[in-house]
Amino acid sequence: MSHPKLASIFNKDEQKVNWHDKALWFVRHKRDLSVHQVKGWEALRELGHNIKAHTLSNLDDYLVEFETNALKNGVQVHWAANAKEHNTIVHQILEEHGAKKVVKSKSMLTEECHLNPYLEDRGIEVIDTDLGERIVQLAKEPPSHIVLPAIHKNRHEVDKLFQEHLHTKPCDGDPQYLTQEARKHLREKFINADAAITGVNFAIAETGGFVVCTNEGNADMGTHLAPIHIACMGFEKLIPKQEHLGVFLRLLARSATGQPITTYSSHFKRPMNGNKMHIVIVDNGRAEQLGRPDFRKSLHCIRCGACMNTCPIYRRSGGHSYDATIPGPIGSILSPGKDLTKHSSLPFASTLCGSCSDVCPVKIDIHSQLYKWRQIITKETKQPFVKKKSMVFMGKLFSKPKQFERIGKIGRWALRSLPQSMINAKPNVWGKSRDLPKGPKQSFDEWYRNRMKKSQ
Repeated sequence: MSHPKLASIFNKDEQKVNWHDKALWFVRHKRDLSVHQVKGWEALRELGHNIKAHTLSNLDDYLVEFETNALKNGVQVHWAANAKEHNTIVHQILEEHGAKKVVKSKSMLTEECHLNPYLEDRGIEVIDTDLGERIVQLAKEPPSHIVLPAIHKNRHEVDKLFQEHLHTKPCDGDPQYLTQEARKHLREKFINADAAITGVNFAIAETGGFVVCTNEGNADMGTHLAPIHIACMGFEKLIPKQEHLGVFLRLLARSATGQPITTYSSHFKRPMNGNKMHIVIVDNGRAEQLGRPDFRKSLHCIRCGACMNTCPIYRRSGGHSYDATIPGPIGSILSPGKDLTKHSSLPFASTLCGSCSDVCPVKIDIHSQLYKWRQIITKETKQPFVKKKSMVFMGKLFSKPKQFERIGKIGRWALRSLPQSMINAKPNVWGKSRDLPKGPKQSFDEWYRNRMKKSQ
């Protein structure tokens, strides 16, 4: 199903749409308060952008450097060209060690590769230990946001879900009780785990180490208790030096949740005595995206979710309406590169207002890339008949100034003269929640011509 069809399903519950919108705008507001406290925030964004651009331009050298240093540290490095290879490698590691119970912290890469169902089909229990991820796992749903995976569920829905799966008592959605019960449930999983899987927020070529950022400490619990640690990373997570890490840690948390820094920024360099550490470096379409000059900057993304929190379309259509691992504006750039036909509606799920680009901590020109995808999609995929004809009509209208002026006069008269019941009739979907302004008596063009006459 296309984004408009899935969004229309989400929009049937207006109350849910409204609180989803407000919840995400609250996070965006926290982000604004946090970044305004940082002197030189724009310079920090520019620095992050330049480091990413430099790394991607010298990726072959930095990947070799990272592997060399990781191997020196006693970490086993694996390379995966696609999702299938990634899943096979992870399964082989688990099979070699007889691991049947796995705890996993948040990792959008493993979501992208559909690792959970792959391992579960082979008799391995996989427990997501991030609370939001565990909620959607119990609900048998994908995450709807890359930082706030269960943002589409309210506390009462979580209460019912926990009663069903964790046998908790009804608590009218009491967050403290639900969190305590989740902690007890997950603590048992941590203690009995045979292996831990994490994502990677940043990998440092200079040291061969990597960093995992969480607010719950679940990555640390898993990796410190289990004898095997498997870290899964897309190759774009690489940065050259340890000194660059401070730039991205300052950018990430503020952009994601409005915090100065994530509660846990956990550094991993070598396995503990007697333990094993593996890192799986994955391409899965990234090299192809890197080879697209118009879209390579999308690989700068540090997965903060700021573009989603600010996007008026995402906030009022929900993450599941994108039917993609990474939803929202950045996902609407990444997804068409993997399957243009399936995701052809996503670049149009945008007002092109540029708010996503304004808040991006590494200055990705998101709205410009969405516009470029639109040009490609309209040329390479079949467009709906009504849309195609209406665009032809609008093109002809805009190309004839006199005709456009006449229609503008009719429109302004209608907004001034017709009753609201007609203005906000069914065809005007916007009229459902907002009023259009009264039409001015003259257009800007008329006002400008009159002004020039008077000045002469």
